[in-house]
Amino acid sequence: MSDRTRILIVLLLSTALLGEVKLNPFGDTFRFSLGIVAYFFGLLWFSVPVLSTGLLTGAFVVLFRIGVDLVTGHAGLFSSFVHHLPTFVFYLTFALSVRLLRLRRQAEYPIRVGLVGGAADIASNCAELFVRSLLVVSAPFTWKALLLIAMTGLLRSFFVVGLYNMLSIRQVRELGEWRKQELERLVLLNSSLYEESFYMRKLMDHVEKLTRETYRLYKKLIDRGLPEHREALRVAENVHELKKDLQRIVSGLSKLMKPTQAGDRLGIAELCRLALQANEAYAEARGRRIAFRLKADVQLFTNRTYALLSILNNLLSNAVEAIPEHGAIDLEAELEDEWLVFRVFDDGPGIAESERELVFAPGYSTKFSPDGYFSTGIGLTHARDIAGSMGGTLELLPGSEDGARFELRIPIGQLLRKGDANEHEAVSD
Repeated sequence: MSDRTRILIVLLLSTALLGEVKLNPFGDTFRFSLGIVAYFFGLLWFSVPVLSTGLLTGAFVVLFRIGVDLVTGHAGLFSSFVHHLPTFVFYLTFALSVRLLRLRRQAEYPIRVGLVGGAADIASNCAELFVRSLLVVSAPFTWKALLLIAMTGLLRSFFVVGLYNMLSIRQVRELGEWRKQELERLVLLNSSLYEESFYMRKLMDHVEKLTRETYRLYKKLIDRGLPEHREALRVAENVHELKKDLQRIVSGLSKLMKPTQAGDRLGIAELCRLALQANEAYAEARGRRIAFRLKADVQLFTNRTYALLSILNNLLSNAVEAIPEHGAIDLEAELEDEWLVFRVFDDGPGIAESERELVFAPGYSTKFSPDGYFSTGIGLTHARDIAGSMGGTLELLPGSEDGARFELRIPIGQLLRKGDANEHEAVSD
């Protein structure tokens, strides 16, 4: 069964059932019910064909009411058919009105939709009363009756429009929240890509130097007439191929990072919140009960989002891993003269003074993998190198024996970068 068929069945049943919630203002032959509320809402909310749905709804409601009369013994088959046939005219007229007035194209204008829907309701009631007066004895059609029909039609129409807009606003908010979370996820992902691309570029520089050195070696071997020059040439060629492959990888990483415009200009406080949010999830995944505290009253913006997030994520994730079961992590951001200063504190086991100079050395680590092996300890080295590329510093503060205390200092002039130029500026709020 297709989705459209399911929607149609729900629409028919809800219209028929709510049609039994009724008032009979002109005697027993004519009713005001909530059936049209369900039908009108269905036309606005779902993408169903208007005319065919109107025909099916009118026919189904008539059959449903005839069935109710036969089950309850209220009337015979023929008299019940004649009694309820004008209801078919009501739904058909409503569908025609909605189609002719192109009501669904005006869904973004609530007042206009309410007025048009009310007019369609009034026209449909008048058509039903007219047909009913031809088939059965009914109350005379008066101006008071018309006024009551108009008031009821507008009331039902604006009730539907209000419900439709309330649900639409909720849907838009949920979609907006989902998009916000998705953008945050992409920003954090791009910060990781930035770190990888940063070191791929650094590796490219080394490979470029290695290419020049191997080529110089090749030239020396030729000048000395040594047969090993062919092997040196093959090494130089292989290194050159490696450099080209690295260039393609870096180019691909750069393209992956470009579509996310959320990182183009982000507030420092929001950037800190993103970093904490990511590491709250990390702490929860590792079974740590950690209280994260943020203090960032800095009204500055940056487009160096990925670089800063890479450093902060490294510091915060290290703090999470350092805390055995439960503890607290603080992230602070403040201005000091021409510097933006970040500080990350944790109440883990800390770092001994004797190891202070080794913290940023490649290979140093105090962490073990689940298999009992030492972690590589490359992260802080990477973080310090990224800070250095921005003209900043990353250092371990004194007093870290009772809990690690790291400080990241970035020049304010490096927070906003224009294009690929070397000019930088910071903008305050």
